[in-house]
Amino acid sequence: MALFFFRGAALALALVLPLLSQTAPGDHSGTVKQRISRVRELGKRGTSALADLAPYLRDSDREVRLEAVKAVVRIDTKASLDALVAAARDRDPEIRIRAIDGIVNTYLPGYVANNSLSGNFTRGFRHIKDFFSSRNNQVIDADVVIRADAAKVLADDINDGFSFDASSNAALAAGILRARPAVPALIKGLKSKENDMIFECLVALQKIKDPSAGPAVSFLARDLDERIQITALETIGVLRSLDSAPDVRAAVKGGRNLKIRRAALQALAMLGIPGDRAIFQQNAGSGDAEMRAAALEGLGRIREPEDFRLLKAAYDEPDADWRVHLASAFALANQGKVDTELFSPLPYLVESLNTSSRADTASAYLEELTRHEGARASMVKLLPEATKDQKLKLCAVFGASRNEDLLPALKKLSKEEDPDVAFAASKAIRILQARESS
Repeated sequence: MALFFFRGAALALALVLPLLSQTAPGDHSGTVKQRISRVRELGKRGTSALADLAPYLRDSDREVRLEAVKAVVRIDTKASLDALVAAARDRDPEIRIRAIDGIVNTYLPGYVANNSLSGNFTRGFRHIKDFFSSRNNQVIDADVVIRADAAKVLADDINDGFSFDASSNAALAAGILRARPAVPALIKGLKSKENDMIFECLVALQKIKDPSAGPAVSFLARDLDERIQITALETIGVLRSLDSAPDVRAAVKGGRNLKIRRAALQALAMLGIPGDRAIFQQNAGSGDAEMRAAALEGLGRIREPEDFRLLKAAYDEPDADWRVHLASAFALANQGKVDTELFSPLPYLVESLNTSSRADTASAYLEELTRHEGARASMVKLLPEATKDQKLKLCAVFGASRNEDLLPALKKLSKEEDPDVAFAASKAIRILQARESS
């Protein structure tokens, strides 16, 4: 009887011990290998496992926390944001990078797989240098608002100072997510010792478009690094930083190469200061197409009637570069020539939306022209004869404006039979209404 009892007890113990060795949700006992195995199993359950995965983001072992943040990112739902925001405060740079990328992916699906820094982590090796050498132009739509705690953790990571890779990645994310609360952190990041960090902060400020940041960029318009100097000049132009004009003029006059002088004149053209009219007139006949186009833009923004003849001559010049034709068309339309007659400037800008190499430039000009009531009315008149590509791009132009008088045209487009046009119009309506209410 005693022997039977001991055999039964031994059997029961043998069955119970494996269960005791398994890690319960949130239990930090067991080996690292066992905890990682548990995290991987939880990750297969999807959203329902988030509560159980969260404690592993605080595990004492870095590998467990890393596996946990990977699992949360793979679950990929807005319900993951709490866990990702928490992980973005981890002391390990790679965990912070993966968490930040996961936050971006929540608002921009597909980011982790296709464009993120963590997507470049392969077998423990990172291609970070190559990653930050190229520019990311992605940005969420204007009607998407990110959570305040997500914006704050981006700002905190930008100025963390412990890892330039993680800080640069946070700056990149802040730009993609238009995180306006991160602007002070981005401004501080402009004084970094790392060029990649400075570059990402500049690009982010361009995407967020907070004019108050403009003066803080001025000192970089004289930077010795060509990429930083050119990007800083671009940023000054995008933010319309009038206070930065002296530094831009210095770069126009003394830029050490043509690329820098082009960027400087383009920035000065964006500012459109009447006192710079002579500089624009001097370059309006330049043999370099980009310098000439920038000069014509600048004259168009100054809107001096005496320059109309010069602008018209450039527009009518048969063999001029397309950039010169587009810039002079914009300048004439900005001066008030917004009729819809064939070969007039505004129809030419709309026509250029059909050409892939010119569409972005034409779109930018048309978006700026929506500030004028007459130009808006003429664009609406051109819609009935517009091609699909033109309608798609005009929807984006209208959505980016702040003019509710464009809503009737968008609502009409939202009922078109072509599903792509209808979708683009509906999206533009949401964006326009979001801008109006902000």
